[in-house]
Amino acid sequence: MGHLFCQEDDSVLLSRASSGDSLSMQDTNYREDQFYIGITYNVLGDKTANVTQNGFSSGIHFGFIRDFPVNRRRNVAIGLGLGFSGNAYNQNLLISELDDSYTYTVLDDVSFTRNRFSTYLVEIPLEVRWRTSSVTQYDFWRVYSGFKFGYVFYNTSKYKGDPENSALTNINDMNALQYGLTLSVGYSNVNFHFYYGLNTIFNKDTIVTNTGERINMKAIKIGLMFYIL
Repeated sequence: MGHLFCQEDDSVLLSRASSGDSLSMQDTNYREDQFYIGITYNVLGDKTANVTQNGFSSGIHFGFIRDFPVNRRRNVAIGLGLGFSGNAYNQNLLISELDDSYTYTVLDDVSFTRNRFSTYLVEIPLEVRWRTSSVTQYDFWRVYSGFKFGYVFYNTSKYKGDPENSALTNINDMNALQYGLTLSVGYSNVNFHFYYGLNTIFNKDTIVTNTGERINMKAIKIGLMFYIL
């Protein structure tokens, strides 16, 4: 009986060792490579005097981030990705084209139903990532902070109102390179997301012609980010 008991015990130990080795191998390969999609409300920071936002200024963001763990537990990592972002800004600053240049007029007493400029960017997010996940735990807390570079490959401005409607594309007064700080905090797939632009949307030499003030507006984006494995 003792001999049989020893054989059974050895078999269990061997099975557990084998399972542990397998889990250990999984641990060394564990990473949080993720697709992401986000929806934000876009705010104009450092607005010129009398410039106001109206309506809902929205943004949509999606892409893929590759995860590079930097510690043995693999819950701290560097994330590097590639994505796309489309952003609309509804406000009362009319952009007009005149003799191959642009003028900027604050609409104080003008009747209009829409005045919006939009930007479309290819983006490179770079993140420092911390989470409470593991190879077997799929719902976890996360804090991802970082930096995002964006290249504006297309932009538009659309106005609908008095005295006539207008539409512009590829306004060269806009900075082609946009960059800022990012923060995503949340649990499981749903996360609060914040972006703060570090440079201006328009070139700093651009002025509002009817007031003589410089345009130093920056993009601030607040919303939700969803990470999908």
